[in-house]
Amino acid sequence: MNKTAFIAIVGKPNVGKSSILNKILGQKIAIVSSKPQTTRTRIMGVLTENDTQLVFIDTPGLHKPRNNLDKFMLRSVNESVAGVDACILVVEADRDISDETLQLIDKFKSMDIPAILAINKTDTIQDKSKLAEQISKISPLYDFEAVVPCSAQTGSGISDLKTELKKLAYESDFMFDEDTLTDQPERVIASEIIREKLLRLLEREVPHGSAVFVERMKERQDSNIIDIDAVIYCERDSHKGIIIGKGGSMLKKIGTYARQDMEKFFDCKINLQIWVKVKEDWRNRESILRSLGYDESNFE
Repeated sequence: MNKTAFIAIVGKPNVGKSSILNKILGQKIAIVSSKPQTTRTRIMGVLTENDTQLVFIDTPGLHKPRNNLDKFMLRSVNESVAGVDACILVVEADRDISDETLQLIDKFKSMDIPAILAINKTDTIQDKSKLAEQISKISPLYDFEAVVPCSAQTGSGISDLKTELKKLAYESDFMFDEDTLTDQPERVIASEIIREKLLRLLEREVPHGSAVFVERMKERQDSNIIDIDAVIYCERDSHKGIIIGKGGSMLKKIGTYARQDMEKFFDCKINLQIWVKVKEDWRNRESILRSLGYDESNFE
């Protein structure tokens, strides 16, 4: 009999939730950067091994909302935790227990949900006694199914994490075909790849005030080429200038790196065209948020 489980990956921003998901799946489906709040929406990844299928929900980092986009992200976390069989709580090695972590633990208690504690970035600490000290402080706060030190960067502990997660699966038919990797539409994947390059290449506030929308994605007949037209929305004219760069140099770099990643993911040639437009205060304008996919329909 097959087994399955829906598992939410939660934690404060920038602890490596998306990196852990990518490492578990063995393929990149969630964008990552060193900047907090990289993930804005729920991203689903599916791992099927032998008779077990684990369906992961990667959530935005829990943080205090400052605008309507942040409120959407907060609700995304709350809705994800409410609709799964178990959670992975990700914390960073050798860090104090954050208010966000305590808030999530309180939510686990209120729902009596099984949870595994994943202590990520263990490769960054030399003194392993600090890891033991951290475990002794956080373990009493909740009856975790397991505590797994790991590193999404090196892969250390990821196999142990998968073993513990499989113990939480219950007898059930698979929810998805065995070759399914994600439920993300191809246009969303393309837009997220472009947004990752913004996060990696630009100053902190510029990419956080930016969004990407793929207006057209069409495969050419009788050829292995996909044409993609995308728009980067930003909040200020000054940001538009930074994104474009001198003589278009930055936009060209963003497009080149994005196209290379798209060709790897979609396994074909990509003809990518990117434009930059200003939409002032778009993070607080509900009509624009809906057009970009940040709306109530995500929770229906």
